[in-house]
Amino acid sequence: MTTQEFGFTHAEFEERTARMQKVMHAKKLDAVFLTTEANVRYFTGFYTQFWESPTRPWFLVIPLEGKPIAVIPGIGASGMNNTWLDDVRTWSAPNPEDDGISLVAGVINTLPTRFGRIGATLGLESYLRMPTADYLTLTSLVTTKEFVDIAYEMHHLRSIKSPAEIAKIKKACEIANHGFDLLPGHAKVGQTEQDICRQMRINMLNSGAEFVKYLISGSGPDGYDSIIMGPTARVIDEGDVLIIDVGAVYDGYFNDFDRNFAFGHCSEETSRAYDCVYAATTAGFDVARPGATTTDIYNAMWSIMEEGGALGNGVGRLGHGLGSQLTEWPSNTATDNTVLEPGMVITLEPGMAYAPAKEMVHEENIVITEDGAEWLSRRASEHITVIG
Repeated sequence: MTTQEFGFTHAEFEERTARMQKVMHAKKLDAVFLTTEANVRYFTGFYTQFWESPTRPWFLVIPLEGKPIAVIPGIGASGMNNTWLDDVRTWSAPNPEDDGISLVAGVINTLPTRFGRIGATLGLESYLRMPTADYLTLTSLVTTKEFVDIAYEMHHLRSIKSPAEIAKIKKACEIANHGFDLLPGHAKVGQTEQDICRQMRINMLNSGAEFVKYLISGSGPDGYDSIIMGPTARVIDEGDVLIIDVGAVYDGYFNDFDRNFAFGHCSEETSRAYDCVYAATTAGFDVARPGATTTDIYNAMWSIMEEGGALGNGVGRLGHGLGSQLTEWPSNTATDNTVLEPGMVITLEPGMAYAPAKEMVHEENIVITEDGAEWLSRRASEHITVIG
């Protein structure tokens, strides 16, 4: 399969659709009905920031045979017509009285009825990007077919990344790594978390990031107690520890990893915690291979942290899938047990509470290969970086 720097070849979309249609035959589905940005983009290549507007719904129908059919607001017609699709149907939106519902119902009803079932993402880690009342109306208008959940199948399909997808994620990782490389040169005591993160965002944009959709930070005296709330106006002082977690986007694909920094000095307790999660990352990487499971990864990492004095883990998982969304299925948990396959891109994210109101979290990005795993992010330093 040929890869290209931006976008994908038509052959890539043909392959994705063929894989879905194989699933559809196995699940006895006449069609698949999709509504979310990530899923619509996966099968069409329709890539636009306009998804940020919640006003209009967008629909994609994948038949048992042939190309997908787009049913979309007229404002997106030119963009969708520039994809590999041949059949693009539109309505004038927004139209609350009938926002494309009768149109998409007509498309589904005209498809051959072989099994009488339509797949939709109704379950695990999914949602319908349309009003619930409209979905109920749609199910009433599709009279000869029932809607069934295919969330798991959709997640699994997207979890196996093509070489072109992996290349984009690797490029996003390179951009974020470069941003972290520059940070010790501009971050200093007396700045706020916002000051430091703003400059890092600028640096990553200058290095080729399309967006920096996710950039959080947490800091505190010799440690931090949150990894999701910043950046804040808190001023960095001597002895503080700062974590920054970044999801930069390159051609629609994310990286997702963090780095920890100490300012001036770092206690032995916090240094040991850093070394512990670093060792846990190594343990997770060593077991990440085809046939192993996400729970194997979790157990390998958690055993290191437990041995290192972890008081607990409030995050609930130690990593997850990664791709066109910042977090994707599956999750590295004690009970997930998803079998790893070549092409899966996941994060290794060991984190632990090591003292009251103090956490230490570390994250890297890897891809599962035929005989093991490869780093996509360049690993953090073996010991915590002290600035100044």
